[in-house]
Amino acid sequence: MESMVVPATPDMLILETPSTKPAVDLVPLPVHDAPDPMLEIQPLLQRMRTYLLESDLDLIKQAYLVALAAHGEQKRQSGEAYIQHPLAVAHILVDLQLDPASIAAGLLHDVAEDTKVGVEALRKQFGDDVASLVDGVTKITSMEGRTKEEAQVGTYRKMFVAMADDPRVVLIKLADRLHNIRTLDGLEPEKQRRIAQETLEIYAPLAHRMGIWQIKWELEDKAFRYFYPEKYVEISRQLTLRRDARERIVQRVMSRLRSELAKEGIEAEITGRPKHIYSIYKKMERKSIVLDQVFDQLAVRVIVGEVGDCYRVLGIVHALWKPVLSEFDDYIAVPKESMYQSLHTTVIVPDGQPCEVQIRTHEMHKVAEHGIAAHWRYKEGDSRSDTAVDAKLQWLRTLLSWKQEIGDEREFVDAIKGEMLEDQVYVFSPKGRIVDLVVGSTPVDFAYRIHSEIGNRCTGARVNNKQVALDYELQNGDIVQITTSKIERGPSRDWLEFVKTSSARNHIKRWFRRQNRDTLIEAGRNLLDHNLKKLGLNISFETVAEVNNFKTVEDMFFAIGVGDNNQRELLRKVIGRRDQDSDLDSLTKLPMLPPRQVDQAQFGIQVRGASDIYNRLAKCCNPVEGEAIIGYVTRGNGLTIHRTDCHNVINERQRERLMPVNWGAAKEAQHYPVPVRIEAWDRVGLWHDLTEVLKDTGINIHAVQMAPHRHPDKVTLLTTIMVDSVEQLSLILDKLARVQDVIDVRRDAQAMRVAAP
Repeated sequence: MESMVVPATPDMLILETPSTKPAVDLVPLPVHDAPDPMLEIQPLLQRMRTYLLESDLDLIKQAYLVALAAHGEQKRQSGEAYIQHPLAVAHILVDLQLDPASIAAGLLHDVAEDTKVGVEALRKQFGDDVASLVDGVTKITSMEGRTKEEAQVGTYRKMFVAMADDPRVVLIKLADRLHNIRTLDGLEPEKQRRIAQETLEIYAPLAHRMGIWQIKWELEDKAFRYFYPEKYVEISRQLTLRRDARERIVQRVMSRLRSELAKEGIEAEITGRPKHIYSIYKKMERKSIVLDQVFDQLAVRVIVGEVGDCYRVLGIVHALWKPVLSEFDDYIAVPKESMYQSLHTTVIVPDGQPCEVQIRTHEMHKVAEHGIAAHWRYKEGDSRSDTAVDAKLQWLRTLLSWKQEIGDEREFVDAIKGEMLEDQVYVFSPKGRIVDLVVGSTPVDFAYRIHSEIGNRCTGARVNNKQVALDYELQNGDIVQITTSKIERGPSRDWLEFVKTSSARNHIKRWFRRQNRDTLIEAGRNLLDHNLKKLGLNISFETVAEVNNFKTVEDMFFAIGVGDNNQRELLRKVIGRRDQDSDLDSLTKLPMLPPRQVDQAQFGIQVRGASDIYNRLAKCCNPVEGEAIIGYVTRGNGLTIHRTDCHNVINERQRERLMPVNWGAAKEAQHYPVPVRIEAWDRVGLWHDLTEVLKDTGINIHAVQMAPHRHPDKVTLLTTIMVDSVEQLSLILDKLARVQDVIDVRRDAQAMRVAAP
């Protein structure tokens, strides 16, 4: 049986065999004539002496010797000795000025994973601190009864859990990934692309969340080069063509600014800020713009001594050049979740070019470059981080607080990835607490971020002292106040339609999972039935279940009731199969004519058996694209298009006048009039709020009428709106239903006959 020997003390070794882990024995260290193994670590030790004591270096020397012996003759795919990789990782950790335990773990980080030396052996040799860090970054292998993909997901989960307890785990992992992506050239293209994708999806967002911009930018740019090589080359080429002109402009801006700051007696370090290719690409994609429209191709950074000087410099910059008001951000007053602080402004400099100016103090710059690592300082006998680090990791610890509720590791990891990848919006509680949420978050997301009890008792919200709907999208700087009930009423299932954060979504699902199965089945049945009636669709539960691959209707009801599926998505799949004859038969029960030539007519309708037939939409049922339809041959008026469940079609005795039709691909978007009934508690501003919803979604109102109501405090509004599909109609009805004081919204062709054009 093979065994592996690694140094334990200058004259002893740890002996460990695969079959006896974690058994550890001590044996004499063999003497040999090899070159001094400590030569290669001297540059690292010299760098560490700039901020650590000489006594701290003993741990590093010992860790290096163990790693050197453990990796032995192992080679990287580039052909170099494997020990060069952990050495490079250790140098990156020294760049961040981390403590001795972190650097020792960096040297040892692949020992437990790639050699016969296990974590328990390291624990006996180096203690719990170093061993726990190594264990946190060690992958779960597929040898443990898992597939390779399952092992990868398990590794992510293990890392996130370890990171919540000790943020140094992720710093070591980021350093490991940074050196790996710097040395991808020796790998085959497919593996390069896989590592690059993982870097963009996991590690760069982690560096962003930790505020380590120095590592984040390099991870993104190098991964971008391998994952999107054509786009990388294209943007790089365009930037290179403009480089000389860009640098001349930046030098003029810096020279002018230095002169003005000197006049005001402000000492400042002014530099041109390097522009990162991936950030340019993301901005072009996000805003659908070309390179010339990216405002911060030109960028200058000003670093001063005091916070007050930051605002003085801002005033000077705005006095020198015209600011672009929409491009100003004050991250000093409102720091990012990563603790990042700086003033960002964009000004129009001579030649009409936009130039971004960042202004910050030296301490802010240190945090911007090193993020959470800037707040991590080794203290003798105390490896805990400070309160700033604890606050920074609160988002992760909040997610981990409900990890036991999610049995599926993939769902758990996807939730964390979703939180990391999204851009952030920063809002305030009434007491001034800053809360970071993903862009698009709502008051419900805010409530659950504060506490699950607040979310479960939420009944309303005020933003900036104004009442808003619970699906209102929060903006930077909003002050959010949640109205709660005295007792826990529980969340509404329709909240799952609009909440953005994984934590809110999972808290809501967890609340419903606590209900008994019969209650959930009944709730799911009622929800689907209500949605079908609201949309005016005549589709059986069995059809919906069959199209969505549920074994039984009860299983479908349960999935809806617990929140795992929403009825709109289920119905969308049914509608998506509208052109299949088998589905049309099941929905209409009408005789089908033999298929003949299909042509497109006035409304994008495909008519079987005839071409260029004038057709129009029936006003009795107002069909909308996406619904099952049938044609009715009129005398002298061409073809009238009805919904297949229209009462006039169902009761039609002359069946030979019914002609199979379906929705064709219209050359341009068509809009269809749909009558909608809205029942609500009457109040001032109700119609204004309803029309605001329609305006925001680009919906045109064709007509409106008020119907009498028996209750003096209630009102019924009958309106016709123009929509382009059933999917759009479903979305609009949901949004209208969430307007304050609205009781019910539904499609209701029998309620009124507002004339359509």
